[in-house]
Amino acid sequence: MPSIPIIMPQLGESIAEATIVSFLVQPGDAVKTDQDLIEVETNKATMNVASPCPGRVEKLLAEIGQSYPVGAVLGYLAATTEDAARLGLDTPAAPTVPADVASDSAAPAEPAAPAPRKVQPTVRGLPVPANAAGAGYMSPRLKARMIELGLHAADLAGVPGSGAAGRVTIKDFERFVAQLEQHRRSQASSMRVAVADAMRRSWTRPLATVALPVCFDALLAHRKQCDPKPGPALYALRALALALAENSAPAGRLIGNQIVHPSSIDVGFAVEATEGVLVPVIRNADKRPLRDLVEPYNQLIELAHQRKLPAEAVGGSIATVTNFGTFGLTWATPIPLPEQTLVLGMGAARRAPSWDETQQRFVPVMEANLTLSFDHRVLDGGAAGRLLARVAGLMMQPENL
Repeated sequence: MPSIPIIMPQLGESIAEATIVSFLVQPGDAVKTDQDLIEVETNKATMNVASPCPGRVEKLLAEIGQSYPVGAVLGYLAATTEDAARLGLDTPAAPTVPADVASDSAAPAEPAAPAPRKVQPTVRGLPVPANAAGAGYMSPRLKARMIELGLHAADLAGVPGSGAAGRVTIKDFERFVAQLEQHRRSQASSMRVAVADAMRRSWTRPLATVALPVCFDALLAHRKQCDPKPGPALYALRALALALAENSAPAGRLIGNQIVHPSSIDVGFAVEATEGVLVPVIRNADKRPLRDLVEPYNQLIELAHQRKLPAEAVGGSIATVTNFGTFGLTWATPIPLPEQTLVLGMGAARRAPSWDETQQRFVPVMEANLTLSFDHRVLDGGAAGRLLARVAGLMMQPENL
């Protein structure tokens, strides 16, 4: 039967090792999947190492009271060939030692070391093997090499690991780097690198999106009467500012076990620039009527295109408005900036049928989707939905903006 290694798991983001407290099983015991095998202690808590599959405990190599790094082999399980294949481990069974040889040997034979993991796609046509775990754990040596090359963990998302349980080894990494040398490459701009860094930090949070179709007939009619004409995103920005002025909690940030409320309603808006996106900010957007925001809004757009935004017009916003409808998109899920909880998106307006109660028939209206992406730690779906409905209601009464 194949021997499956019992590996010290990654017990927390900052945990590099753990100390063996006790063994919950003994060699020869039959175990089930996820059954606790070994009790370990970190500098934060006491936890258990579980069995990766059903089988029988062959050998426990660890010693009580000793500390072992993440990824260390603590013992072996004898498992079926099917379970070994399911885990992606092709490990031969421990060699059987004849009795006459064993009697002459001073020490018992150790189980064979795990063979290199064979990575094969479980579904044909996928760009990477479907059973590749990726860089879930990175050794200090691998981290140092990545820092040397200026790479991040997200850059290894498509690298199949050949180490135990699919971990990316230094050999896997160097092979990946060598393959990159064979492809055409171009230097990423400083703005693109900054956007990538912001999105990496944003994605560490649980994000969700709610959406609502909104009739734009009143907004478009109001815009025709204005001189100068407000941009469609400015209507959304002003409506969001008024909604947050009524209740700023949805724009708060979760820091530890406290919600930190914003001190002012400063709302940013996304502007596409060369090789990236800039987010100029309108300060105190809830205290200035729509007509007074048109000129500074247009000036900030022009300065953003020139990449000459003043320092006071950048950063510190509590939410962002993005008009992805300018690209003909009707639906999208924008990602809020790392320091924000909310981003309001607006799709392209299209003519759609809407039921008219007074006429008892469908009538054509101009309709667009509003989306609200949010940090789910701060907001639940209900609160996000109520905020979005309030924004939509304000946008359908543009004369009050």
